[in-house]
Amino acid sequence: MQFGRTYEEFEVGAVYKHWPGKTVTEYDDHLFCLLTMNHHPLHMDTNYAEKTTDFGKNVVVGNYIYSLLLGMSVPDVSGKAIANLEIESLRHVAPTFHGDTIYGETTVLDKTPSRSKSDRGIVHVETKGYKQDGTLVCVFRRKVMVPTETYIKERGGEQPGRPELKAQEK
Repeated sequence: MQFGRTYEEFEVGAVYKHWPGKTVTEYDDHLFCLLTMNHHPLHMDTNYAEKTTDFGKNVVVGNYIYSLLLGMSVPDVSGKAIANLEIESLRHVAPTFHGDTIYGETTVLDKTPSRSKSDRGIVHVETKGYKQDGTLVCVFRRKVMVPTETYIKERGGEQPGRPELKAQEK
């Protein structure tokens, strides 16, 4: 299974469709809100959402959707990343509700070699998230510093920190 890419493996214009999707539950939304101390009643209080909002129900907090999409993109985009350098833009386009399933895809917009270190490069990507009916819900652009093949080889290969299984005594 591929986990991330080296600089050489990225091609401008490539589209990575992240799989599988994730169905967002009320628990997911509430846990994220509690962990991040976002107690807005739009996300936490069904009575409030039903009686006072245009949606008539709770809306999933947008930063959870962003975080979910970022996580979905890791195996395709940043699994080998040295650093996430910048979130250039983030737009929440449409609401997500409990029970919606989120899917994501990332397009490679550009790539440039590092100016300071020859064993890495910068990849500029755009990730889009959409619901099960195809409605676009979130779009963000980021720049990721990724290693070259040389960087990987010089540091012990694909999984340098992974321990080997010890032989069992018989």
